[in-house]
Amino acid sequence: MLRSLLTRATVPVVCAGLLWTAAPAHAEPAARVRPVPSDTWADRATDAYRALQHHLYEGPDHHGLYLEHTPRQAGDPAHSYLWPFREAAQAAVDMQELPRTGVAYRRDAAERLETAEHYFTPGDRPGYESYLPAPLGTGGDVYYDDNAVVALTQLDQYEATGDPRLLERAEQVVPVVSRAWDDDTAKACPGGMDWYDSPGNTIRATNVTALSAQLAARLYEHTRDPGHLAKARQWYGWVYDCMRKAPGLYVNDRNDDGGTNETLWTYNSGAMIGTATALYRGTGDAGYLDKALDDARGSLAYWTEGSRLHDQPAVFNAFYFKDLLDLDAVRPDPAYLRAMSTYADGTYASNRDDSTGLFRFQPSNGGDYDPAAPAATLNQSAMVQIFATLADATHERRRHS
Repeated sequence: MLRSLLTRATVPVVCAGLLWTAAPAHAEPAARVRPVPSDTWADRATDAYRALQHHLYEGPDHHGLYLEHTPRQAGDPAHSYLWPFREAAQAAVDMQELPRTGVAYRRDAAERLETAEHYFTPGDRPGYESYLPAPLGTGGDVYYDDNAVVALTQLDQYEATGDPRLLERAEQVVPVVSRAWDDDTAKACPGGMDWYDSPGNTIRATNVTALSAQLAARLYEHTRDPGHLAKARQWYGWVYDCMRKAPGLYVNDRNDDGGTNETLWTYNSGAMIGTATALYRGTGDAGYLDKALDDARGSLAYWTEGSRLHDQPAVFNAFYFKDLLDLDAVRPDPAYLRAMSTYADGTYASNRDDSTGLFRFQPSNGGDYDPAAPAATLNQSAMVQIFATLADATHERRRHS
């Protein structure tokens, strides 16, 4: 499983390792239903990962980094930004969990986690920069959401390997993201976390605050450090109280002038479900489980309507589905796997270039196939994660764990 903590929980029964799906993800309800076995998901993950490595990985001669796109675009930097690299690293971490063949990806996962350190800068305000600092690049701002998700990958890899260095690195990110907390009580709905480390930042972002809360909650499970628990509760509470539009739906950000950006993203739904689930596991407080279930029901009803999931960025859906499966391991509901499988099967059918194995989307990183669009490390890595997660989630051994 992708998170070793979940092996303590009950998982749903999936008949003979099959999950029934309709294809494509945005098809009409009358589409023919068919089973997708774990082995097929594993084959799709392997194919997508192979395409990622062949077309976008730059290899050891280029420090183990990735391109932003293939073909390279006029405005692309020499290597990818941190966020796409993090998704490629997470893809390798997830590939380790493939039934039967996962062991073959352990070296890749370990190398990706070491390569990520090229993006880290020490000093008075340390953190992972959005682009490679010298000597490999010109550096960039410290985006707090980037730092939170890098640490979540480090924590996933710690849970997979037990390497204490990874737990230490994940813990070292907590003071970084803690800098983002806005303690100006004069602002509307005081609190929340800045998007990036700059005097020019004017928004408090749902993604930063929820992902940081998820990191702190999961760290508390491992360390029992009360400081992590206090931060997780505070950060989760702010998003729940100040950004919740409806069950499972959280607006994107709150401006310092009091206005809100009402945009909805699947990964904000997911981060709040994942945080509440981790807080329930760590504390036994059933109130958090109730909130996670309420958000899961509400978000799933919203996101599975029409083409909403299809139109979301693939990488945001990867976050969302994994967080639903976190909850599924605690309180099973076949609707979570069904939604994930339906999306994945449809996207495989509609957005994959058969000649290369690369996935292409609209400029939004979601939506319909665009044959003229470059393939992106961000999107290819997201599809690897989704397929690898499904291969593990639908494998028969999980029914008996």
